[in-house]
Amino acid sequence: MDKKTDSNSSLMQKDLEVIWHPCTQMKDHEVYPIVPIKSAKGVYLYDFDGNSYIDAVSSWWVNLFGHCNEYINLKIKEQLDTLEHVILAGFSHKPAIELAHRLVSVTPVGLDKVFFADNGSSAVEVALKMSYHYHLNCGANRPLFLSLSNSYHGETIGALSVGDVALYKQTYAPLLLQCIQAPVPIDSTLEASKIALVKLEEILASRGSEISAFILEPLIQGAGGMHIYHEYYLVGARELTKKYNIHMICDEILTGFGRTGTMFASGKAQITPDFMTLSKGLTGGYLPLSVVMTTNEVYNAFYCDYSEYKGFLHSHSYTGNALACSAALATLDIFEEHNIVEQNIEKSFQMAKALERFHILANVKETRIIGMIAVIELKEYQLSDRIGLKIHEFALSRGVLIRPLGNVVYVMPPYIIQKEEISKIFDIIYDAIISLS
Repeated sequence: MDKKTDSNSSLMQKDLEVIWHPCTQMKDHEVYPIVPIKSAKGVYLYDFDGNSYIDAVSSWWVNLFGHCNEYINLKIKEQLDTLEHVILAGFSHKPAIELAHRLVSVTPVGLDKVFFADNGSSAVEVALKMSYHYHLNCGANRPLFLSLSNSYHGETIGALSVGDVALYKQTYAPLLLQCIQAPVPIDSTLEASKIALVKLEEILASRGSEISAFILEPLIQGAGGMHIYHEYYLVGARELTKKYNIHMICDEILTGFGRTGTMFASGKAQITPDFMTLSKGLTGGYLPLSVVMTTNEVYNAFYCDYSEYKGFLHSHSYTGNALACSAALATLDIFEEHNIVEQNIEKSFQMAKALERFHILANVKETRIIGMIAVIELKEYQLSDRIGLKIHEFALSRGVLIRPLGNVVYVMPPYIIQKEEISKIFDIIYDAIISLS
């Protein structure tokens, strides 16, 4: 490839010759251009034609402290000269050991064991298998999993099974695991959570002996339209899962690491689940890594002589990758040294203020916010209207990257975002929504 002639258009053409992009109808790119990114710094992405874009979605919710963060860069470079990767079966290394200890120290009390994987969907698969296998080791066969309506937990077969995205479930139905849904609270009120908990107990009372685990996204359902519910539901769900001897899996792949206003969303409800899945922001958006946090009780159910065949059967080639662990350690350093969660309170307040003027727009249904996630939900449009795509293209043409979920526009920026950049993002979204009229 001749770098002297690199441009957006030339690279886009080369891209389309060979790359099949995720979550994309590739035919759209006959009309809508792919944007090749040359470099990035802070909250900005730079393309090959000299344009800049504020990354208002943290590059799919992963980038916490900006692109090319100098401190994270340094720590990865230091690790690169020492050890890039080693098999984690029968071997270990210092970054994995240090990271596991630090995760135990910052997650809810009682999550004392760390199992490494390499992406969010894989972490969900690990938690599901581990829960089922735990019950099997204890003499019970529980083939069902319970999840919330409107939920999303990833796109591998097990993760899709416990999600509730209609398009996915209709397409892949013959391949999916057995799963049932409990109704998610319809809104963020306390009353809605109380009603949903009654429904949850009805399910657990009738089918609890068949269910291994109840998996949920605590406080906010990401791909399900950024739907927010009250923390009271988490408290009640934890009590009920204990009552019926069912594991609780908190999928904190989106909500973990300060995104909802506390370090972990389950921490806001002061609960300890049996499993917690973490990824995305874990490495500050640098490298693929995920972990499943669990309890000593779960761990001990697999601890046995080899002849008993109770060992957990799961592995990944890049489990506990040293470079990724180093990025994660650097990310935790930044949280600790700069009081990030506390600093985000002021930025969340500014985002909340920026949402206020959207209420006067006729095509806005409602706005909502939790921590560093601001949401503008539009009134119903037809799927064929492609409203989300139109807003995306409008914002991109004015230097802001957003990626609406259908009629739901959200802002989930890196934590280093500044006041003027927050204002610019919401000004452009406002203009984009007006342009739809």
